[in-house]
Amino acid sequence: MLKYLLLTLNLQLFANHVNVTTDDGTAAPYNDLSPEMKTFYDMTLIDEAQANLVHDQFGQKRPIPKGGGKTIEFRKFAPLNKALTPLTEGVTPDGNNLTVTAMTATVAQYGDYITQSDVLELTALDNTILEATKLLGRQAGLTLDTVTRNVLQSGTNVSFAPKKDASNNEVPVTMRSDLDSTSVLTVDLINQIVAKLRAVNAPTINGDYVAIIHPYVAYDIMRDPEWIDSHKYEVPDNLYEGEIGKIGGVRFVQSTEAKIYAAEGSEYDLASDSHTLLINNASGYTGAITSVAFDGGTVAAGALVGKYISINGVCALVTANTATTITFASTDFGQIADNTVINPAECLGGAVFGSLFLADGAYGITEITGGGLQTIVKQKGSAGTADPLDQRSSVGWKAIKTAKILIGDYLVRVESCSPRFSKSAQAN
Repeated sequence: MLKYLLLTLNLQLFANHVNVTTDDGTAAPYNDLSPEMKTFYDMTLIDEAQANLVHDQFGQKRPIPKGGGKTIEFRKFAPLNKALTPLTEGVTPDGNNLTVTAMTATVAQYGDYITQSDVLELTALDNTILEATKLLGRQAGLTLDTVTRNVLQSGTNVSFAPKKDASNNEVPVTMRSDLDSTSVLTVDLINQIVAKLRAVNAPTINGDYVAIIHPYVAYDIMRDPEWIDSHKYEVPDNLYEGEIGKIGGVRFVQSTEAKIYAAEGSEYDLASDSHTLLINNASGYTGAITSVAFDGGTVAAGALVGKYISINGVCALVTANTATTITFASTDFGQIADNTVINPAECLGGAVFGSLFLADGAYGITEITGGGLQTIVKQKGSAGTADPLDQRSSVGWKAIKTAKILIGDYLVRVESCSPRFSKSAQAN
């Protein structure tokens, strides 16, 4: 505790008194940051940011271009064809050449800052600039990580978790809107993705492929008996940021910033109707049925097609509807009484999780060091005539950033749901 207090108090000793020229040409004294203090704040910001750069860990890194405009270049090397022609004794063959494809991306600048008053600096017990720098560092990390994540999520190499029918048989899924609560990430699906990557000779990252998943997805997969927690590795060193374990030749990295897609808008909007759909059958229904009559709403013909309904907690996919009848595949809802509520939203899979399975060389990013991420500290009086009473100081960050998918086959997005969490998870 004593060591921390001494550090907090001594930070101010790094400040230098220098003269600067104000707008009217006169010299005005103010406290500027010494090189040591500037480096301290820079490293504090970068350390806080790096902890959140989960999606940046596995990309091909390129320095920020200086004087080269807003375009940054990544390089993709084409594999060599098999050398199947036998060598002739004593004859040197022609040899081969590297084929390099340049791929460019345009960088953009991001940033934010916090302004604080002289009164706050005088009355606060903590070093407020240091605390603000830590907060901004975390914000910078999350911001830059999201920039990379969104680029990776835009890839077109997608697999959907299959769902299960009433007999627990696997049903293939080809689009996000068809996912339901049974569409979960399983070891079998992971093995399929690994096979998909190996089939294109995608190189591993330190011996394994890597997947970035949300904690809600991790909850499902970690319950499998084949799962190995990271602390149980034979050599638990050199763990990735956020690494939690591995299974099926894939090391899993967990992040709350792993993509969550909002539930597809497949529920009937009763808000504009303000009525509840009710079974319209004085005798009710019993056993397996293929349609029900309803009243109480103003549903347009065909409005529920491809969407789900729930009756007595049992789900059915709607294949047709009129203004008074809903048709679906043969379904047994049990005993249905007249005026039983028909819930048109309950059976949706809910939020969808986009898990990223990565091979080496799949994408490129810009580095955050060397000008990619900077701290800007303005002390009281540095604004000259814009702050005539030395009342304001500020600390902020700015960064130049971009990301680029380099080899689409080396990156697979797996979309799945979670039976426990998809109903409540929010898009991010």
